[in-house]
Amino acid sequence: MARTTTTGRPGLWPSEVLVTDAVGRLIEFWGFKRNMGRVWAVLYLSTEPLTAQDLRDLLGLSSGAVSMTLHELGRWGVVKKVWIQGDRRDHFAAEVALWRMISRVLQERERTEVVAAIESFEEAMRALEARRGSGDARDRARVELQTARIRGLLDLARMGRQLIEALLSTAKLDAGPLSRLLLGGSRPS
Repeated sequence: MARTTTTGRPGLWPSEVLVTDAVGRLIEFWGFKRNMGRVWAVLYLSTEPLTAQDLRDLLGLSSGAVSMTLHELGRWGVVKKVWIQGDRRDHFAAEVALWRMISRVLQERERTEVVAAIESFEEAMRALEARRGSGDARDRARVELQTARIRGLLDLARMGRQLIEALLSTAKLDAGPLSRLLLGGSRPS
């Protein structure tokens, strides 16, 4: 017999439990909170917007955890409030355009961190350049070693920035056909 929530909604199906747990683990691996992935996945798989109470009941979370999670997901633009006529409660729906979500995270988090790393590596190179030619042989060897190694880090970070920017520029294209092909959906004719 299917479990129901306090609002009368049926509980999660086994398929939904598997997906919400998998998305939660994936999101946690990427450095976010596990419940962010779980809440988003429940909303993503739902046929209709859900209330915070529905999410609490379905996932067994506290009111505070659901509230904070919905706030964070809203800030990232992956969950939005939805108005339901005749109901004063807030309802929530997931962003379903997966590439839009991924590109936002790449833009706001990964790209920002890579750019900050590039700036630090460039500053370190300037600091080493100021030391070049001074000190004893041991200091000069240290400068040369660090210059070569930091240059390698700088090159890698610049390549990472280029990769992220290339991925972000493709977000403007319709990646639907490629996604369907790669994910085993219908094949283009």
